[in-house]
Parts: sequence; C-alpha cells; structure tokens
Amino acid sequence: MQADLQSHNCIGLRQSSGRLYAWELQREGEAEIKVQVSGQLIFNNSYSCLSAAVAGLGLAFIPQDLAEAHLQAGRLEIVLDEWSPPFPGFYLYYPTVTQPSPAFSLLVEALRYRWPQPEP
Repeated sequence: MQADLQSHNCIGLRQSSGRLYAWELQREGEAEIKVQVSGQLIFNNSYSCLSAAVAGLGLAFIPQDLAEAHLQAGRLEIVLDEWSPPFPGFYLYYPTVTQPSPAFSLLVEALRYRWPQPEP
C-alpha cells in the first residue's frame, strides 16, 4: 500500500503541530496503517486539499462529506474505498476541572450530533 501511494502525487495536509498528516488507512479485519505520503503540494486545511484534488493536481485524503458534491457531480472519484472505514465523527476535548461557562455549554450542545431516535 505504502509503495503504491509513493508512486502517486499526493496532496499533503500540514497539521497545526507543524507535522504532515499521515494518511490513516484500514481494511476490514486488518490493523490500521499510517502512510506518510509525498507530493508537490502541502496545505494547512482540507478545503485547499479538496480544491487541488478537483483541479486534478493529485490524490487527497478528504472526509467524504466534504467532497460529496464533487463526487456526485463526477469531478472526483473515490480511490482506495476498501481502505477507508467510516468516520465515527469528531470529538471535543476540554478540561473538566472548572465549571464551564454558559456560553461554552451552549457551544458544546450546538456541536453535539444526535442520531434520530427510532420510533416506538
């Protein structure tokens, strides 16, 4: 897998720590692997990576919901689908040692995703 990706021009994503994001790939029933890709372009946000991929400048590791409109329109296609498990969602980490402010509590509630409840 790693050698296959190294032969492609991949679009890199620089994390806030300054490190390049290693693509996290996992096939059903197998351990996750992290692949450090290389290419001509590195961005610090997924939207720029998406724009570069739409422009045909390389392979990008992008959340599917972000790319959905381009996938539906045929401007992008999914590769390595069998290596891309569903994303369970985002997590918010914050200290619990102090009482959160009302504004912060409202923000947490607004960001919380709720699955539809099954009807009885």
